[in-house]
Amino acid sequence: MSSIRTTEDEVPIRPASTVMLVRDAARGPEVLMLQRTAGAAFGAGMYVFPGGRVDPADSGRDVEMWCHGHDDRSASDRLGIDAGGLAYWIAAVRECFEEAGVLLASRADGAAHQPQPDDRHAIHDGRVSMAELCSRDDLRLRIGEIHYVDHWVTPRGEARRFDTRFFIAAAPVEQTAVHDNAETVDSRWVTPADALEMQESGELLMMPPTVANLRVLAAHQTVAELLAAAAARGRPPRTEPKLRRAADGTVVGVAMPGDDDYDALD
Repeated sequence: MSSIRTTEDEVPIRPASTVMLVRDAARGPEVLMLQRTAGAAFGAGMYVFPGGRVDPADSGRDVEMWCHGHDDRSASDRLGIDAGGLAYWIAAVRECFEEAGVLLASRADGAAHQPQPDDRHAIHDGRVSMAELCSRDDLRLRIGEIHYVDHWVTPRGEARRFDTRFFIAAAPVEQTAVHDNAETVDSRWVTPADALEMQESGELLMMPPTVANLRVLAAHQTVAELLAAAAARGRPPRTEPKLRRAADGTVVGVAMPGDDDYDALD
């Protein structure tokens, strides 16, 4: 999938996907959060949901044929684009598997699937494609159980910009999530309320889209309630923050749509 570029001078906006894995726990739903490595080119040290860039290999008939619950037409319509929408879902599945070791797939007969320990690294390294993995193990990607819930674009002025679609899915109970010790160096299941408290205290560093989605998650009492709300949600608006700068150009804050100075900022 190609990058979006509005002028020759702008940083290209790359398509990306991220997925909030949720599970029920004693104190309510928990969400999986990963800490990005300090050497990451984007979001270094931040706590995020599994996700990353949409790759060319995330589209095409060879991988789409293993998807259950959406085809490219219905996925694109859900996102509000002409074509290529299914690649965002496939990227969410792939990135979740690479970064967290959780594969949102089941066998063709509906039975649960336990991926082999090296499969996530083989996918990440390009030794095996998602299509090849599905063919080998007769898998179906559970696209219909992954709900699209939010849409954010990185502010102008950042060195890297992403057009990111946010999804939510229930974590498979038979699989164990763990960071990859490469792109991600810590993993934790946490209630959204606790995550927000730790972000407020400075214990966990997060970006605005992560905080905004945690606030939405915190309003629900069970995973079933979360998923029902996600499935019933209309197409989310596109949110693009803007950077506040001092006279010398130093970034001093971030303005969100609805802030008094948002429209006046470049």
